[in-house]
Amino acid sequence: MTKPAYKRVLLKLSGEALMGDDPYGINRATIERMVADVAEIARMGVELAIVIGGGNIFRGVAPGAQGMDRSTADYMGMLATVMNSLALADAMRQVGITARVMSAINIEQVVEPYVRPKALQYLEEGKVVVFAAGTGNPFFTTDTAAALRGAEIGAEIVLKATKVDGVYTADPKKDPSATRYTTITFDEAISKHLQVMDATAFSLCRDQKLPIKVFSIIKPGALKRLIMGEDEGTLVHV
Repeated sequence: MTKPAYKRVLLKLSGEALMGDDPYGINRATIERMVADVAEIARMGVELAIVIGGGNIFRGVAPGAQGMDRSTADYMGMLATVMNSLALADAMRQVGITARVMSAINIEQVVEPYVRPKALQYLEEGKVVVFAAGTGNPFFTTDTAAALRGAEIGAEIVLKATKVDGVYTADPKKDPSATRYTTITFDEAISKHLQVMDATAFSLCRDQKLPIKVFSIIKPGALKRLIMGEDEGTLVHV
């Protein structure tokens, strides 16, 4: 069997990806399909950490959060990521994959706190580590949490899962002539005003020379093909 192209990766999942076709919440069939893809690469010996957003849950309470203090709303969003992380870890357990949820916010009755050496130990033991609660600070997105945790654990690449199979010259939904970049540099992405990640996350990856791969999580087999080094998605590099 061909060796995977990467040994240790950080997978960034949006909370919205868990909704499936539902207006908010967690779609069971969707999370089971995602976990099947994750389990496949975990069984290949790839050390895998995951950061997940909370938009699918926060979307359900967003109307009530209008006018709310930004810090309070952000903490609510962090707690939503903890809920998603627990759901993800439980779904992995059901397919025989051991996962550990580590939270940037201290709620030890529910999940263990994030401690870098412990996270590295889990990865080396072949466990999937799910980083919950973002960075633990308001005003920072889960994209930034993904870049930060990716740098901290020495990931070779950040895999940004989206609904589109890469970075395009224009919005492919609006412009049928838009083409996908196979590779693009950080500087080119900035000069072309391509929204790959939020500015803080993007700058952190660029400074740490941590490449980003943008791919479609809804495209069957995309994650495995990417891990095996095939032409999938868009690679953003220094």
